[in-house]
Amino acid sequence: MAPRRSRYTRRQRRLLRLARTVVVALSLVVGGIWWAQDGEPSGPPIAAAPAAHGAAASAAAPAVTGLHADQKPKAPPDPAPEPPSRPKPAVEPAAGARPQPAAKPPNPPASKAPGRSPGTAAAKPKPAAEAGPGSPPAPLGRSRPTSLAVPAITIEAPVVDLGLDGAGRLATPPVDNPRVVGWYRGGPTPGERGTAVVVGHRDTRSGPAIFLNLNVLSPGNTVRVARADGRVAVFTVDKVRTYTKAGFPDKEVYGSRGRPELRLLTCGGSFDPKKGYESNVVVYAHLTDLDKEI
Repeated sequence: MAPRRSRYTRRQRRLLRLARTVVVALSLVVGGIWWAQDGEPSGPPIAAAPAAHGAAASAAAPAVTGLHADQKPKAPPDPAPEPPSRPKPAVEPAAGARPQPAAKPPNPPASKAPGRSPGTAAAKPKPAAEAGPGSPPAPLGRSRPTSLAVPAITIEAPVVDLGLDGAGRLATPPVDNPRVVGWYRGGPTPGERGTAVVVGHRDTRSGPAIFLNLNVLSPGNTVRVARADGRVAVFTVDKVRTYTKAGFPDKEVYGSRGRPELRLLTCGGSFDPKKGYESNVVVYAHLTDLDKEI
């Protein structure tokens, strides 16, 4: 029987064997890469693992060793989302320049954000009646005082109501309680428009009283009066004067100047055992601030 004759020449058979070899080699390489990727661990990062103990554990997890209590190792890299873009103002100020209010953009504007027309960013509205620096507050409504404090002479005292005595003169606080002051309830309350009057003893038979050092106050010192409505009227001292009782200027001391003012009164001058003190010390102050606690 005659041998079967191949339809491929020797050269063609050699090329076929070479092609099979190349295909097998590529299959092995691709399979190895796929196997290596499929075999990587997908568990939690080191930061989530229980803390190890001892030298061997430190060598096994160096990323955790030496961290402070408030530090955390970074998680495995995930594709970080792109941070959201911050909206731009209608007009971009030049570098180093002071930003201008949106209601009055610079002319011409440096640049414009796409899709926005000039003037769309409204400026923050200001209060209609914004008080300038140093402007006194508006007068308060009527509310009786409850306590008074003068930080410069380190006093704080409760306030009692006073009226007039049988001769039409202003009464004084009780002598058996020298640590209280009295407010004339027939006049304005502290912080109300007009002149509020508060009096206190300089001393009594039991010793020094609440207004012992009232005469050492000077312009710029403050007086704080807490009111029943929860507000604190803060007064600034304008001047301190001493008048003899014969030359006491009633109109100047008690008269209204159209704004909230305060007068603090006590005895002063020389003392006569039969007639008492010959003078009165008067502190003039006006409302400069409001607070919520004394």
